[in-house]
Amino acid sequence: MAVEEMAELMPRIIAHFDMDAFYAAIEERDTPAFRGLPLVVGADPVGGQGRGVVSTANYKAREYGIFSATPISTAWRFSEAARRRGLPPVTFVSVDMGKYARVSAAVMAILRRVLPVLEQASIDEAYGDVSGAGSFEAAAELCRSIKHAILTEERLTASVGIGPNKMIAKIASGFQKPAGFTVVTEAEAEAFLAPMSVRAIPGIGPKTESMLAAQQIRLVADLKRLSPAEMEARFGKRGREWYTKILAQDDSPLEEHWEPKSISEQETFDEDTLDSQVLVDRLSQLGDGVFASLAREGFEACRTVAITVRFADFTTVTRAHTFSDPVRDGPVVRRELLKLLLPFLDRRENPRRQRIRLLGVRVEKLE
Repeated sequence: MAVEEMAELMPRIIAHFDMDAFYAAIEERDTPAFRGLPLVVGADPVGGQGRGVVSTANYKAREYGIFSATPISTAWRFSEAARRRGLPPVTFVSVDMGKYARVSAAVMAILRRVLPVLEQASIDEAYGDVSGAGSFEAAAELCRSIKHAILTEERLTASVGIGPNKMIAKIASGFQKPAGFTVVTEAEAEAFLAPMSVRAIPGIGPKTESMLAAQQIRLVADLKRLSPAEMEARFGKRGREWYTKILAQDDSPLEEHWEPKSISEQETFDEDTLDSQVLVDRLSQLGDGVFASLAREGFEACRTVAITVRFADFTTVTRAHTFSDPVRDGPVVRRELLKLLLPFLDRRENPRRQRIRLLGVRVEKLE
């Protein structure tokens, strides 16, 4: 039998490796005194007055209700409430991106030693094509050896999901965290999805989940009761996309060369402000920082610039502009960012004249 024919007969098997509470796990590894304690990596809580957010919470801190993107002031309050109940308070640690990037590179090097095709999806997760193992059983054995190597060499745990495609593999890796290992064969994939919340389906977020719940659709199995025509009639193009996913189908390829899809910086102010000079100065600094990061990452230009504004009441708005041609000039980016900001300083985008809590800058469509 020809090699090409053998390849066609082999099942497609994808593994998803997801590091557990990555930033917090690194800090626990490097500082033994942190082990066994609730730990949060993120902004300084400033005794409950901090204005940033949580980057990562370890699993002990998650038992207190603290997760990624929780306001740091809320995390502090939850910590204090736990302390009053006689539980250990949270230890708060500042973000050290340089260290986390170095550890990420070491983990990815372990994966690349074994996996012929690897897609790094983010700093702490990657997909690998393990179809060459020939069966799900052999792929599982291979991935267990990789998981063991990460634990032995980096003293960190990873959760692994194995499935017939990227979507199922990613959902599986989150199924038994931390240090989980879940295998879902092609024959099992639909049944695996059926009892899950609709949120398991990529593209269905909190707002869509609420919309579906109003129609008595809460589980993937509820969606499966609708025909493709009904799905499209109710939800339009999204319905067609969801129908494919609830059947556990996903033919998206692995992209071997990982590049950031965007580069961003943001600042949470010590005090909410509507001082135009302060905001313009901060915007300029953020824009310069993002453009410098663009060059450091090896990119020469961007096509889209965006700003994010969070008001004092935590309402968050993003506005973006896409240029007709790639932009390589920092001053051009700064001018466009200023044009995006100005409506927030008057009643066009800020009719209640609210003070601004956070300002962010992002560049996308990098070249």
